[in-house]
Amino acid sequence: MTEAGQRPEQGEVADAVPGNWVDTRAPARARPFLRLSRADRPIGTWLLLLPCWWGLGLAIVSTGEASLSDLWIAIGCAIGAFLMRGAGCTWNDITDRDIDGSVARTRSRPIPSGQVTTRQALVWVVVQSLLAFGILLTFNPQAILLGIIALVPVAIYPFAKRFTWWPQIFLGIAFNWGALLAWTAHTGSLGLPAVMLYLAGICWTLFYDTIYAHQDAEDDALIGVKSTARLFGDRTPHWLRRFLVSCVMLMGLAVIAAAIDASVLVLVLALGGPWAMGWHMALQLGRFDPANDAGLLRLFRSNRMAGFLPVLFFAAAALV
Repeated sequence: MTEAGQRPEQGEVADAVPGNWVDTRAPARARPFLRLSRADRPIGTWLLLLPCWWGLGLAIVSTGEASLSDLWIAIGCAIGAFLMRGAGCTWNDITDRDIDGSVARTRSRPIPSGQVTTRQALVWVVVQSLLAFGILLTFNPQAILLGIIALVPVAIYPFAKRFTWWPQIFLGIAFNWGALLAWTAHTGSLGLPAVMLYLAGICWTLFYDTIYAHQDAEDDALIGVKSTARLFGDRTPHWLRRFLVSCVMLMGLAVIAAAIDASVLVLVLALGGPWAMGWHMALQLGRFDPANDAGLLRLFRSNRMAGFLPVLFFAAAALV
């Protein structure tokens, strides 16, 4: 990226969305903290939120009942996803502050570039986490317990690339927890469809984050950081295909388990979710080029639409 050398002086982050609201409209004093939260790169919030909406939509399909409380679950998950994604990214930057300074794509982040101190970042983690906890307390006790447990994979993930070639699994465990939480917030208990949906989400994360990790593969090799992109190398398309198939199959099984007592129309509509998502992922696979960093970033960001497709189909099935 030709502008990477200039952006740190402006305070902008190298891989942020050009012209984003943080760099153009947010108060100057707030910008470093919003950058820590990746508010200038909203795709991560979507990737955290969409499994929540999957879980809620499929839960409504399963019970055949919806209420105004479900609207709050959807809104609360959206606010919580923004806050917890911000807290998780800030925590990640704290733990990676030495590594980030050695990687071209990340050396412009607020901590390695000197915009924010580590102590300030820690305070920001606490603030965001407490606000998210306030949202969580509005859900039922079972969902609250799941939300608290979710802090464990969030805390572990930044260290995973130091001890395993599969850090993307830990990211998937953390990022798709909302499927379990939202299902439980609606039904009051955890069910098999939610677990299968959760596993489908983990496969999806392995798919999109392996694509994303190829941007840093060379730098990661130099500093000894592990990733599935480095592990798979030239065999990445083969593995991406495996993740794609696993994601679609597991989501399909989740739909069947949830809608087994529903009408044929409801089942068919709900199964359209994994079908459409699978086609979107197949298109991404066809365009995968590990040598094209800009293309890799575009493919990664396109997963907002890939993950939104099941939301649309689940919502249609729930309305029948």
